[in-house]
Amino acid sequence: MLIDVHAHLNDPKLLPYREEIVSNMERDNLADIVTVGYDRPSSIDAYEFALKNEKVYSVVGIHPHDADRATNEDYDLFAKMSESEKTVAIGEIGLDYYYDLSPRETQRRVFVEQLELAYSLKMPVVIHLRDAYGDLTRILKENARTLYYGVLIHCYSGSKELVKELNKYDSYYSFGGAITFKNATEKPAVVRSVPIERLLTETDCPYMTPVPYRGTTNEPKYVDLVAAKLSEILDLPKEKIEEITLNNAKRFFKKIK
Repeated sequence: MLIDVHAHLNDPKLLPYREEIVSNMERDNLADIVTVGYDRPSSIDAYEFALKNEKVYSVVGIHPHDADRATNEDYDLFAKMSESEKTVAIGEIGLDYYYDLSPRETQRRVFVEQLELAYSLKMPVVIHLRDAYGDLTRILKENARTLYYGVLIHCYSGSKELVKELNKYDSYYSFGGAITFKNATEKPAVVRSVPIERLLTETDCPYMTPVPYRGTTNEPKYVDLVAAKLSEILDLPKEKIEEITLNNAKRFFKKIK
């Protein structure tokens, strides 16, 4: 079975039928789903939904898009949520210089604040990264001590060379529907550059729907298509990909049993 390590069951597109998604998890070859917050309300929703569903876990934090609204009260709330066995990481946090919805200086400050928060809580971090590779590597180097409990670069879109840099921090890398796109010609080489024991599967649903369903709403069940593509790229049986990524997810998210 598979774990979708990055889903947004708190997104308005999925809210109307997320109970159905959860009820069909066994049928859809899903062992667990990690639903991820991106601001205070979505983090609260992820946390509360995970508490109500045995096979759903939550990640709580402030996305770089919303960095200019982050408060110490938010951090206090995330710390309280992290006491639960169902809250498995701080995220998604990081940098997004593509949309620049929050000032870059603010993004960097809030990113570091949440790295410090996660370290204080002995929690791993889930990082969002887009068009900010230089600043990310600089910040990670300057704050390396805060990364002790684990780093996951979700929906990894960087280069093989960046993998070498991020491996210094024992980073994990999750891949989603983008690896199935016809124009993703560089993705196979990037996937093969990732240490197999650091490879994870995600959907980032309701976004980034894999082929052949691209253009429709993504769902956790489509993580199976991601696993199939990884199987093709790595020339391994799909069952082996399931075994590897399941074990990797449980190693990274230590609270998932």
